[in-house]
Amino acid sequence: MGWALGITTLSLIAAVTFYEYSLMSRVLDHCEARGRRHIRFRELAADVLGSGWMFYFVVIVQTAINTGVSIGSILLAADCIEIMYSSLAPDGPLKLYHFIIIVAVVLAFLSQLPSFHSLRHINLVSLLLSLGYTILVSAACIRAGLSKNAPAKDYSLSSSKSEQTFNAFLSISILASVFGNGILPDLQATLAPPAAGKMMKALVMCYSVIGFTFYLPSITGYWAFGSQVQSNILKSLMPDSGPALAPTWLLGLAVLFVLLQLLAIGLVYSQVAYEIMEKNSADATQGKFSRRNLVPRLLLRTLYLAFCALMAAMLPFFGDIVGVVGAVGFIPLDFVLPVIMYNIALAPPRRSTLYIANTVIMVVFTGVGAIGAFASIRKLVLDAGQFKLFSNNVVD
Repeated sequence: MGWALGITTLSLIAAVTFYEYSLMSRVLDHCEARGRRHIRFRELAADVLGSGWMFYFVVIVQTAINTGVSIGSILLAADCIEIMYSSLAPDGPLKLYHFIIIVAVVLAFLSQLPSFHSLRHINLVSLLLSLGYTILVSAACIRAGLSKNAPAKDYSLSSSKSEQTFNAFLSISILASVFGNGILPDLQATLAPPAAGKMMKALVMCYSVIGFTFYLPSITGYWAFGSQVQSNILKSLMPDSGPALAPTWLLGLAVLFVLLQLLAIGLVYSQVAYEIMEKNSADATQGKFSRRNLVPRLLLRTLYLAFCALMAAMLPFFGDIVGVVGAVGFIPLDFVLPVIMYNIALAPPRRSTLYIANTVIMVVFTGVGAIGAFASIRKLVLDAGQFKLFSNNVVD
């Protein structure tokens, strides 16, 4: 996208998602004040929109999001380990799929934590890891950009206008995944009532961290490597040919931080999928760690992660997967539905600025989602035609 359009789009997506989440929080508070407290996105959508099919639509979209995020987390975590391994042992026998299996096994073990509430300490550690990773990677990019071994900086874009357009919408879809949540009602349900005001404070704190962790590495990474920067910045810092562009200890620490962070992301997003799967398998009258509930939980969660690991190994197209998830998952759930639900539930006057703004956002992002889905699937098909299944390289 380049400097101007890239930073503008990043800022716009951040502003829109903050606005959307604040609207959704107000819709949740509105329903709770009328005796209808919802702890699931699908229940909220079905209640406000008054349609039974909407319940299943949200279930399908949430499942797609959570599965896509789980696949992406496993793939990126394995890719980070493989990058460091290849740097230390260039001729080593281990391949990408070996690291995918290792990450999946670790996630399968950690996934036995039974609920969102069980993950509260992991979420705090995840926050600290994000801050640490941002500082390390940004420092590495600055050092790389000033290094005598730094690659030539090229900020030019593709000469093809159609390619620029497709890449722009693919980038928007990826940003939708980056800023997307998809489980805000599930998270707000963990707050002790009354939740009014608490979620807004959480959003302000969250976006304060986002302002630091998103902008700093984006700016330093693009400055250091230009338009040739890899989606996984560690690949740019540790190129296949030539020396690493940052100290090994710094890169190793960055890999450790991002690996732990990705495990936390995988755990949080897989919880919704687990809850959907275990709705009929669990016995609420018995304890979470009773044999009756433990065995089905262990089996279902392990099978789910095995499926995600298999897909990550078969189709290592990280950027394409993130783009598809953003276009068909996060954009409908986080950019379109919240403004529709707000206009219906709180019913602002149709000629009010708020109602018109919400309608414009709905129309614009419906179109963006449709074009983004086409651009993402197009890129996935093009990449799939060039790479074999179970490739040892992750495609950006």
